Amino acid sequence: MRINVYVDGSGGPTGGFGYFVKETRESFYEKKSEITNNQAEYMAIIAALKNLNNEEITIFSDSKNTIYQLNHEFAINNEKLRELAREAWTLMGKFPKITLLWVPRKENLAGKMLGS
Repeated sequence: MRINVYVDGSGGPTGGFGYFVKETRESFYEKKSEITNNQAEYMAIIAALKNLNNEEITIFSDSKNTIYQLNHEFAINNEKLRELAREAWTLMGKFPKITLLWVPRKENLAGKMLGS
C-alpha cells in the first residue's frame, strides 16, 4: 500500500519536527531547540523514514531546499546538512518505491496537524 507522508520542521529556541501519515492519521512530533529550519526539515524526513516500513512511500515537504537536495537537484553546501542527507539517503534505500515531492506550505498537512 502506498502511503503519503507530510513532514514539517521549524528551527530556533522552540524548534521541532514531525510528520503526518495521511492514510492512517498517524503523527509524530519531537521538540528540539537550537536547530535550524533546514535541519528540522531533514530530521522530520529521517524520523518518518525510521518509523515507517511500507513498500511505497511518498514524502511531501514545503521545504524546496530539502526536497531538491535529497533529489540531487541542489548542492548541499553545509556539512551538518550533508550528514543529515547521507543519513536520509541510507534510510531511503530500504524502500522499494520512494518519492520526495515539494508542496506549497498551504498544502502541507503536517504543518496543519503539527500546529506550525
